[in-house]
Amino acid sequence: MAFLPPGSRGAAAAVMLAAIAVSAQPAAPVLRIASPTQDAYVSGPVRLVARVDPPALEKTIVHVVFFAGGKQVCAITRAPFECEWDAGDRIVEHQIRARAVLKDGTRLVGNVRTRGLQHVEVTDVDVVQVTAVVTDGGGRFARGLKATDFKIYEDDRQQQITHFASENIPLELVAAIDISWSMTDALPGVKDAAKRFLSGLQPADQVTVLGFNENIFTLARRSTDNDVRERAVDRMAAWGGTALYDVVLKAVDVLGRQTGRRSIVLFTDGDDQSSHVSLQAAIARTEGSDATIYAIGQGRAVESPDLQKLLRRLATVSGGRSFFTEDQASLDASFNEILEDLRSQYLLAFVPAHSERDDSWHRIRVEVSGGHHVRARQGYRLMKRR
Repeated sequence: MAFLPPGSRGAAAAVMLAAIAVSAQPAAPVLRIASPTQDAYVSGPVRLVARVDPPALEKTIVHVVFFAGGKQVCAITRAPFECEWDAGDRIVEHQIRARAVLKDGTRLVGNVRTRGLQHVEVTDVDVVQVTAVVTDGGGRFARGLKATDFKIYEDDRQQQITHFASENIPLELVAAIDISWSMTDALPGVKDAAKRFLSGLQPADQVTVLGFNENIFTLARRSTDNDVRERAVDRMAAWGGTALYDVVLKAVDVLGRQTGRRSIVLFTDGDDQSSHVSLQAAIARTEGSDATIYAIGQGRAVESPDLQKLLRRLATVSGGRSFFTEDQASLDASFNEILEDLRSQYLLAFVPAHSERDDSWHRIRVEVSGGHHVRARQGYRLMKRR
């Protein structure tokens, strides 16, 4: 044990008391923008979300004002401090600012800057986007490929690749979760599975959560905030019929046509009973979109060959995959495969040889040199404007 000279004991005690007093002081309040996050890619409708730390201070906030590019977007006077903002069709850089005023006059400011896509070609004609997953002979993802390694064919005629990206590609994802009566027994496990999958996404990934039975519900609007998604999943309860084909159309519409990767993850038993549209209509809309569908078969789909066949068909035509298991370890392995898929995708685009919007089907084939295997959408339709 160390001993201090009598004269220095008082000074040491004073230093210790001062340190304790400093550590006991509450942390300065901070306003942060929870959505979008720093360096996120945004376009179309975006949910602006502000949070204050410590959370107890929310009760003392008079108002929060959001600004985008220096222009006021909205002002909110009570929690939750959230509002909708249209970021536009193109993925460009935005400066987002939030300003909060507290009852005691304190002002808090939070800022984030979103990222823009560089070298994206803008054209007045339709461009067909293709996301491709490339593996080698051993099934390992082939990364680091260049545009010159790829060839893309439309109806067996090689096309010029007008855009190519292999990293920092923004992801727009819709997670659609079946909450019909037929999912009653499976739903607790599905909720846990959905939350595990969503927590594995990248922080900048934009996600919309839909619940569907005979109706379709937006449980969590487009956001990068995983806490919002998990709370939305926890609120789900099973009731009603199943409108699987309707939710496919809805998900495609939600994703829109912004530049980047678009994917749909379906958690369902596939037992459609209540859709207003047919399976063929759902497939045709999928063929007119470049969204990749991943089907997580649950409930009856785990045992039913017919339901598995249906979900495989929806996934395969889009270049996606389907999985059928309720075992947690197997599910987690499936989720890891999907997440690796999403992180390993290449994005290619070409101007189609046929620009007529006549709903006709055109085959797509993507080849990569070196004996690689490519998984991509099988074709496309330039859908009539309706």
